[in-house]
Amino acid sequence: MKHILILALALVVACDKIDSEKTNPYKALDLTTKSAEYVQKGNSFAFEFIDRIDESTKVNYIISPLSMQFLLGMVLDGAQTQTADEICTVLGYGAGEKADVDKYSLSMLEQLPNLDKKTKLNIANALFADKGFPVLDSYKTNVSKYYKAEIANLDFSKSADALKTINGWASRNTNKMIPSVLDDISTDIPVYLMNALYFKGVWKNQFSKKSTSEETFTDEAGNASKVKMMKMSDKTFAYTENDVFQAVSMPYGNGAYSMIAVLPRTGYKVADVIDFLKKTSWQDFRSNMFYPKVDLWFPRFETKYHIKLNDILSAMGMPSAFSPANADFSALSSIPLYLYFVQQDAIIKVDEEGTEAAAVSVAAFGKMAAGGPEFTFHADHPFLYLITESSTGAILFAGKFCNK
Repeated sequence: MKHILILALALVVACDKIDSEKTNPYKALDLTTKSAEYVQKGNSFAFEFIDRIDESTKVNYIISPLSMQFLLGMVLDGAQTQTADEICTVLGYGAGEKADVDKYSLSMLEQLPNLDKKTKLNIANALFADKGFPVLDSYKTNVSKYYKAEIANLDFSKSADALKTINGWASRNTNKMIPSVLDDISTDIPVYLMNALYFKGVWKNQFSKKSTSEETFTDEAGNASKVKMMKMSDKTFAYTENDVFQAVSMPYGNGAYSMIAVLPRTGYKVADVIDFLKKTSWQDFRSNMFYPKVDLWFPRFETKYHIKLNDILSAMGMPSAFSPANADFSALSSIPLYLYFVQQDAIIKVDEEGTEAAAVSVAAFGKMAAGGPEFTFHADHPFLYLITESSTGAILFAGKFCNK
């Protein structure tokens, strides 16, 4: 009887797997040739972005290159001249290709969430502007059409209400994983562009909680600590290795999404891995993977990360956007704007069942007086004055005024 029950259970599991494969088949993205090129260029941007983050921090980090691509795509729609060209260069797109970038973004936005019924992926974009601030209708039409952006005019002078709305949007679109992204609101920053990305996937083959145990983890400086290590031995993982690293791919759901972990060999560091991947075709890397039996140990962990990206994006090649003197966002508003800051908040949780991750990217625009920044000189306290000859600068008279 016991053997019959085991056989029956095995048949149920097998049937469930077959039904799942029928109702939730693997899907590939359906992209135009141009959009497929943008995916590859986006991956190049991703590794450059990762490299800059890795170089700037010595702690655990989690970032979303895709979230940043969507955000910068919306920023690009508002940019003109050199500012637009620099953003295109950073993203790897050709100058003057805004229309193609928009179509690519829309295609990704529409397809990515529908590739796997067992994996939840939510992508949301938003434009929040101060009430009465003149955002061009053409710009609002564009980001609404191609980025499905939620557009709202808020009264930034009522900072508490505006802050509650913006942070509420971030919380709602990340399943409360990122409850807030801004600490204050100012009328000096009249426009915020935002992207939120939320991912929840269950492993195609889940780890058994009974196999998880405490193991030693050694950092790059040689310091040892303890972590909860999940364990599995299976032939379902794609794998590759070379002299620099080992890599394993852990699929979610129907295989449309996976986590690829890249482990440096002895004598190498994560920076060496990133440097290798920057110089290698990502497609070639993935095509070299095969399916041996893998004895996998993987930490159960949670990481939160926040970073301001002004310096990193400027160094990557788009300094004009952050310059009050040089920024050109005339496709966004008739009032001169520049990028006051770009930031990203991200979080990831990895356990035996799967992975939950979220990111919110924010671009805040500062305003400036037409023709450049405005300066104030109020002679309302004692001052020195000089009377000079113009051609030589010779001082004829000098004095102090203190109203006495």
